[in-house]
Amino acid sequence: MGILTDEMKQVVRAQRLAFVATVNADGTPNLSPKGTATVWDDEHLVFADIDSPGTIANLRRNPAAEINVVDVFSRKGFRFRGTASIATDGELFRQGIAFYQNAGMTDAPARIRAIVLVRVEAARPLISPGYARGVSEAQMRAQWRKHYLGE
Repeated sequence: MGILTDEMKQVVRAQRLAFVATVNADGTPNLSPKGTATVWDDEHLVFADIDSPGTIANLRRNPAAEINVVDVFSRKGFRFRGTASIATDGELFRQGIAFYQNAGMTDAPARIRAIVLVRVEAARPLISPGYARGVSEAQMRAQWRKHYLGE
């Protein structure tokens, strides 16, 4: 069994957006949303480079990455730290293209420039400070559903 628990995998797969942090050449942070981020296996997360030249350049220089995934309604999620590998051809690239095609991205071969596999080395929960007020998850969800959906 790898570092990714069933709960972590479920949260990552349920969300349609993750944020990937990398380090720019000048040492400043770079944060980029990734709509293709998902679970690869028990030890890796994956995302496709569709139009991420800054993220890819940063990872080529320094493969350290952090990926944050948060459910906007529950205000809970996970922070994953790890090391990225970039594939622009070869077996991993072909597997990644097939992976995204099987997930419904029929135009994957034309859109994906690289497959980025992040070996997760540490994972921690992310929980809103709003829970410190004694709010239940149901209350938190209701509050944010009202905010976003007007319910």
